[in-house]
Amino acid sequence: MAIGFFSTSPSNAAPLEVGADAPAVKTVDQKGNKVDLGKELSEGISLVYFYPKADTPGCTKQACNLRDAFEDVEKAGIKVFGVSADTAEDQLAFAGKFELPFTLLADKGGEVIAAFGVPANERGLAARQSFLIKDGKVIWRDLKANPTSQAQDAIAAAKAS
Repeated sequence: MAIGFFSTSPSNAAPLEVGADAPAVKTVDQKGNKVDLGKELSEGISLVYFYPKADTPGCTKQACNLRDAFEDVEKAGIKVFGVSADTAEDQLAFAGKFELPFTLLADKGGEVIAAFGVPANERGLAARQSFLIKDGKVIWRDLKANPTSQAQDAIAAAKAS
């Protein structure tokens, strides 16, 4: 997608910088369970990756790259959270269809997208960006995340930290 497709609201002028605190934001996962992302990101290493829409070609490549490399992702000690403005039902269908072994967050209202400063278009679809969080701090970000190497890029960043 062309970068011009996305805009940022005045309250979220730029994506979180390396060194920033992870946002203390709450949402629901693909099963409708409440998730306190601030708490989840406070310990260990987590990848929070944003994608425009569940079950679309690029988003499927990104999720399946993480799925296929999930054993290596786990060995690197990385928890994974995929975020889009889809409903919990859409996220659950996406996770089931592609047997995704990680948490998908349903951010229909865009609160998580906004908290990370991820650009979104007028329909609320997030840009493809990724953030690695260690013990509550952003240690790496990829503002043009590659869907076919998401897992490998995150693992390399975690090892470099």
